[in-house]
Amino acid sequence: MVKKSSKIKYGYQDGKYNIKEIYKQCKKRRGRSKYLLSVDVTVGDEAIPAKIVCVRNKSRKKDRLAIISTDTTLPEEEIIRIYGKRWDIEVFFKTCKSCLHLVKECRSLSYDALTAHVSIVFARYMMLAVTQRCNTDDKTICELFFCLMDELDDITFSQSIRIIIDALMDAVMEYFHITEQQLEEFCELKY
Repeated sequence: MVKKSSKIKYGYQDGKYNIKEIYKQCKKRRGRSKYLLSVDVTVGDEAIPAKIVCVRNKSRKKDRLAIISTDTTLPEEEIIRIYGKRWDIEVFFKTCKSCLHLVKECRSLSYDALTAHVSIVFARYMMLAVTQRCNTDDKTICELFFCLMDELDDITFSQSIRIIIDALMDAVMEYFHITEQQLEEFCELKY
């Protein structure tokens, strides 16, 4: 995500502008579009090509968020989707840092100790996530599954065979262009 700082400048139309200036200069998309603006810019002294996509901020209607991608071939919807996945990872790390003491609990400088600590914190997070899902998510209620299964009628073997034979007969009639009477005569032949 791009910070809306006046100090950070991007190359746009033979000039250097911050994100607010670029947003003011460009024509925005109206209506129910997934994004408000998509602009090709350059970043840094090396003029690395990038694409800035502006989207609506769901928490503040008049505000917008700007997302930058150095892969300019990606469509805007894909950039937004990828950022959404990345945001879930950011929330995960924030939870691990603030609630599960990822940073404060272990002060070791040993690589093995740090790896073990991170593994333990992540395991704690997974256990809490599974517990929360089991307690709050209706999709994990087994009784609901079994109640719905009881509502379905069981089909008998003879009914299923009859459905298969009927489908076979329909396919034969369509493929060979014969009538039902001809098909019945064929089925009644005795060897």
